[in-house]
Amino acid sequence: MYLTGFADEAGKDIDTQIKATLELGWKNIELRAIGEKNLATISDAEFETLYGKLEDAGISINCFGSGIANWNKSPRSEEDFDASVKELKDSIPRMQRLGTKLVRGMSFKILDDERFDSPELEKIIFKKVNILTKMCEDAGIIYGHENCMNYAGQSYVHTLRLLENVRSDSFKLIYDTGNPVFTFRRIGTEPYALQNAFEFYKNVREYIYYVHIKDGIATEMKENYKRPETRFTFPGEGSGFVKQIVTDLLKNGYDGGFSIEPHVATVFHDDDDQGNSELSARRKYETYIKYGRDFEQLLKNCGCK
Repeated sequence: MYLTGFADEAGKDIDTQIKATLELGWKNIELRAIGEKNLATISDAEFETLYGKLEDAGISINCFGSGIANWNKSPRSEEDFDASVKELKDSIPRMQRLGTKLVRGMSFKILDDERFDSPELEKIIFKKVNILTKMCEDAGIIYGHENCMNYAGQSYVHTLRLLENVRSDSFKLIYDTGNPVFTFRRIGTEPYALQNAFEFYKNVREYIYYVHIKDGIATEMKENYKRPETRFTFPGEGSGFVKQIVTDLLKNGYDGGFSIEPHVATVFHDDDDQGNSELSARRKYETYIKYGRDFEQLLKNCGCK
């Protein structure tokens, strides 16, 4: 078992991300943003600088937290798919150089103007995720699918359906404890209730390869808003069943990674939180460190030796 995190929530520059990781005594980063770029979009010179700093610090990139097929990309858009293919293609040689075996990907956003899981649309989604997975397979990399605001994140039923249609040893599940808190359980007919993180977890438990630790409490639903307002919390303080899930994972022999994604001081996919909030850089850094420490204690309380 190992600990890691989206260290861009401590600071966007790699120096701050390395500093926070070393302060926690960890050896891994789930690399998402590097300034305003990512692993696929930095220049060759910037990559060499990144590589050197990581090597000097003894830090590894255990996962590339990419934007591939994410909540911002339409399954019907060939332009969006081409962008995902390019991001994966450009990142693979760099992942191989870094020794990174896992890339976080998704299964495209939910469309507003049509049934999100019609057989015709599912066929398109499955085909495109299979293509991305085959690219990973050929490169010796795992495509880790996260239950976020995407097709398979809409319920455990949709995740299982995706697994049934993407049959590859290079396709695995990343389970995020916090995403169900603000995501509708799209099973049956509307109106949909919010998901229950433990119910989702139990139904996909046997397929989980890697875990994101996030927690929060859904507050209010604004008119015409796609998801409820959410107050993100420290681990174990929200509705994500973090303690129960971690305890169950450990009891069942889980020995993979736990990656913290606090969102307490910043929310990566909200435009207002792209480094422009009133929260100081120091507050973000301190919050990330506290989140890591709190999760370490939670692990111990859940039976981790």
